[in-house]
Amino acid sequence: MSEPELTVRIASSVGSFEREEWNALGGNNNPFVSHEFLTAMEDSGSVGPGTGWEPSPIAIIDEAGKLLAAMPCYAKGHSQGEYVFDHAWADAWHRAGGRYYPKLQIAAPFTPATGPRLLLSDPSLAPHLLKGAEAVCLQHKMSSAHATFLDPEQLPLFEAAGWMPRSDIQFHWINRGYQTFEDFLGALSSRKRKDLRKERAAATEGLTIRQLTGAEIREEHWDAFWMFYQDTGARKWGSPYLTREAFSLLSERMGTRIVLILAYDGAEPIAGALNFIGKDALYGRYWGCAREVRFLHFELCYYQAIDIAIARGLATVEAGKAGTSSPGAMSRCRHGRRTGSPIRVFARRSPIFSNASAQAWRATSSTSARARRSGKMVRRRAADHRRATGGRGAGLRRFPRRSFLRKCRRGNGRLPRDRAQRRG
Repeated sequence: MSEPELTVRIASSVGSFEREEWNALGGNNNPFVSHEFLTAMEDSGSVGPGTGWEPSPIAIIDEAGKLLAAMPCYAKGHSQGEYVFDHAWADAWHRAGGRYYPKLQIAAPFTPATGPRLLLSDPSLAPHLLKGAEAVCLQHKMSSAHATFLDPEQLPLFEAAGWMPRSDIQFHWINRGYQTFEDFLGALSSRKRKDLRKERAAATEGLTIRQLTGAEIREEHWDAFWMFYQDTGARKWGSPYLTREAFSLLSERMGTRIVLILAYDGAEPIAGALNFIGKDALYGRYWGCAREVRFLHFELCYYQAIDIAIARGLATVEAGKAGTSSPGAMSRCRHGRRTGSPIRVFARRSPIFSNASAQAWRATSSTSARARRSGKMVRRRAADHRRATGGRGAGLRRFPRRSFLRKCRRGNGRLPRDRAQRRG
């Protein structure tokens, strides 16, 4: 019996796929790769034309058109909203005469939360999906492909396909079977228990904290939170990535997987934090305030999130990229977890970048070999380098190590005398 014929294709949006088929591949477990979240980003204009995030999901379908595997992908024209910063890579690429953008980003937009990036009905489809991503990069002359904030279980699939691993550390709170917040405090030292109780009392003094989910969240709540969200972006010298409509669409399509925490001073909301509920984790995403209240940030983003996780029986609380720092009393209450963000570089196959680099490498390698044999510096090396790269700066310059050290020693020897002359 012949093997079924499978097709790898690139689509114009996640919305072009059926919600049930997409979510059956993993969107029911992680909110940020769900059909509801990704299409809310598309339909609200948070991603798409003019944003630098062009939806380009890659999928595998069978002969009957059934969706078997998928990756949320975006053609990126910049490095914003990724939370894995590669600006130095882009700068080096341009200095070398190449074009870093566009690149392919395999990610949940604007979301530094771990999750699956390969949505698979069968693990054996992973290599085909990754080869599809590589083919897209080569066909469209993209410099590289990046997969950010992978589930640790999927990292070996990328490494097996030849992707270079990058790693970071996030700090997550772990639920060790606590029934109440007091149970959690009981696991801490006396000093930490005292500090946390003081912080919570100071943060909530004179305020009312409300946890809203599903139909409880109305447009007036989103209006208030939108102001908080904009204020946070302004404080970081940036601009908000999400549009106002995005929050309404998220509430409409996945409101039961959202917990919006608001702090009220009387009838006026003054601060808020937005959380998403996963299968076994609570994900903290956005925070903002209209005025500063001591410890209120910690209360809404950390302690209230722990309350929610304990009440819902969730195993972890992920605070996202902000989880790399924490309030003093919480600094030893969370546990480091390594996150993977592998990258596949196509520099050697890029006609702009690799040809200049290869010529420069040959030119500098030959002159360096002669220098090693003679022990003398070759003065033509920089000119060879510029001529080979067309003045673009690509390639590496090799210098005999002993000559470099000889110059350093000579320069250091003159240093005291030069200083004395300047003083004299």
